[in-house]
Amino acid sequence: MRITEAFQLTGKTALVTGCKRGIGFAMAEGLAEAGADIIGVSASLEPSGSKIERRVEEIGRSFHAYQCDFKDRQALYTFIEAVKEKHGSPDILVNNAGTILRKPAAEHPDEYWDEVVAVNQHAPFILTREFGRDMVARGSGKVIFTASLLTFQGGITVPGYAASKGAIGQLTMAFSNEWAGKGVQVNALAPGYIATDNTQALREDPDRSKAILARIPAGRWGTPDDFKGPTVFLASAASDYMTGAILTVDGGWMGR
Repeated sequence: MRITEAFQLTGKTALVTGCKRGIGFAMAEGLAEAGADIIGVSASLEPSGSKIERRVEEIGRSFHAYQCDFKDRQALYTFIEAVKEKHGSPDILVNNAGTILRKPAAEHPDEYWDEVVAVNQHAPFILTREFGRDMVARGSGKVIFTASLLTFQGGITVPGYAASKGAIGQLTMAFSNEWAGKGVQVNALAPGYIATDNTQALREDPDRSKAILARIPAGRWGTPDDFKGPTVFLASAASDYMTGAILTVDGGWMGR
């Protein structure tokens, strides 16, 4: 197989959570550009006519839209059942949907903790277990988690987020340990400081923004498009011998 062919995803279907904007949008767009059809889901994704749907169809791939509140356990299971009934299990699962709530640790309320952990940790585990079971049965599949720099670091004022993203790193390795010999590769991408809705508060804080940029060797905030290449790599045959890994996409932050 030529190396350019190894990155092709023609004939594959990818389920991308949190695809409406930001990193998830770019992931879905990149996968479609590589040839995959997309099943997209976000908490507020329009049933039809969304920006990501228009973009995927413009590329020439199909897009199927779903809306799901991932902190609602019953809604999550209903979504999974609907996808399996209509599409079967996808070839590629991208667990990107997430949320962040900020408050100092001593004031961090139970409801913040519960919501963040439900969306960022519980939902990706359930999605991976339910769709991954079918991948294992057929002997092939790719799972990509969205981790974080806070998979490795503690952060400030986001204890629930840090805990949930630490768990994502462990889940990546735990699933990989069981499924690597069964044709299913499980990896994660850990974004650095990316210009998205989640980092708006940091970018608008002159002191924090300056301190963050001073540590990034690349000298800039990342963009969602920086995730297209890494996502396609982990979703394709080019990464078939890679599993249980967490790739940082951070402009060099973790090497500083």
